[in-house]
Amino acid sequence: MRHEALVLSLFPGIGMLDMAFEEEGFTVVRGPDVLWGGDIRTFHPPAGKFDGIIGGPPCQAFSSLAALVRAKGHEPKFGNMIPEFERCIEEAQPSWFVMENVKLAPTPAVAGYVVKDQMLNNRWLGEEQQRLRRFSFGTGDGRPLIIDGLVALEQPVAYRAVTAQNTISFRQRDSMEINPKVGGPVLEWKPANIPVTGGGGALPSQRPKLVKEGGTVTASARSSAQGTVSKKGIATYTLARMCELQGLPPDFLDDAPFTSTGKRKAVGNGVPLPMGRAIARAVKEAMGY
Repeated sequence: MRHEALVLSLFPGIGMLDMAFEEEGFTVVRGPDVLWGGDIRTFHPPAGKFDGIIGGPPCQAFSSLAALVRAKGHEPKFGNMIPEFERCIEEAQPSWFVMENVKLAPTPAVAGYVVKDQMLNNRWLGEEQQRLRRFSFGTGDGRPLIIDGLVALEQPVAYRAVTAQNTISFRQRDSMEINPKVGGPVLEWKPANIPVTGGGGALPSQRPKLVKEGGTVTASARSSAQGTVSKKGIATYTLARMCELQGLPPDFLDDAPFTSTGKRKAVGNGVPLPMGRAIARAVKEAMGY
């Protein structure tokens, strides 16, 4: 790098995106986070001190589960915090910023910056885990992020549906909407050889179990043996396996003062290290570091 770029990390969590940028030579300063008792709403970064800002505001309000939560009369615990991310950029005036979020989240809009969006799936980097995220890159001149090392722009994801009578194989693609909260696409299938009721649904005893080839690490607090499949067809994993799928050592949080549920949420909410490294390298290239 032509100089040691100083980066401010907002909504850092346990710092997985920060670690990726640090590995690529950036110096990262972590801002306040609820995980450590901080509140971004009272935080005001100094102007002209940071080369860049990175961060992933809470995505619950824009996940595909948000509608289900609202249908039950509730609101996601963390609302839209993107305006706080935008405010911090306006105050700090960095040369660039990167926001990570789910596909349906609004693109950040900050006066003086042109923002380019880039979708990225962890599988496109040759990793086992399927995790689709959108990265918004803001600069004064609207230069894009160019991600190197993509294995493929679209890879098929295989499932098998198992019933008492038979096994049905079918495929679905990563380009379909991914459920970022619980870790799977909305599955639609109508196998012709499964008996149905008058309402068009499979008989309760014949509803298939869906086994996904490759998993998505989520913030689900459910604990199970690796590869166990829930009633909704969502595989849950041990904490050690979650860490591995996110690019971390399996014992990464062994000594952390969190509950088991807290550890799973912390890991599941993070940006996979391979994905973070790819973004950090792309920023270096785009900014000429």
